[in-house]
Amino acid sequence: MTTRRLTLIHSMRREYIPNIITILRLLLIGPIVASLVLGRYPTACWLFIIAGLTDAVDGYLARKFQWISRFGAMVDPVADKLLMISTFLTLGFIGIIPWWLIVMVVARDIIIVAGGVAYHFLIGMYEFAPSKISKLNTCLQIVLIILLMLHIGFQWLPWSMLNALMIGVFFTSALSLCHYLWVWGWKALYARTQLR
Repeated sequence: MTTRRLTLIHSMRREYIPNIITILRLLLIGPIVASLVLGRYPTACWLFIIAGLTDAVDGYLARKFQWISRFGAMVDPVADKLLMISTFLTLGFIGIIPWWLIVMVVARDIIIVAGGVAYHFLIGMYEFAPSKISKLNTCLQIVLIILLMLHIGFQWLPWSMLNALMIGVFFTSALSLCHYLWVWGWKALYARTQLR
């Protein structure tokens, strides 16, 4: 086997590292949900923090070393959404998050995913880049979940602060959904007129 081929194989294996980290995040969803349902809140909190760190690490590695793959581009956002939706639904199931926030967060994600699938099949391939408001919303959701887990695990945060953060998540979810519908609605309309 030539040196060039060995170098290529070694490089390809390194490029798989972000994907392996993403898969690890997917595997953590089950233990997080189980820990919450069983009332093991400190464990759930630490597992969620680890899952959040895997998201930061795989993103950093992909950007820093250009270890970017089609698999990673597709699975990474799916892993993020599954983690967030599963955690939100579980926290709602155990009575920590109110129903109005769960409906908004889950409906936003379902509409965005359904819109992306519809765009793909009706119009064509698309490169989806999250908006600034969407990134802010994701950040607030992560902070909210971590703080809620810290609160139910250690009882050290005031509910007034958590309620304010829930309202922030609600409004940024609504704004990011409206922005998505506006931008991608116009893109779809423009693409359809070009196809005629």
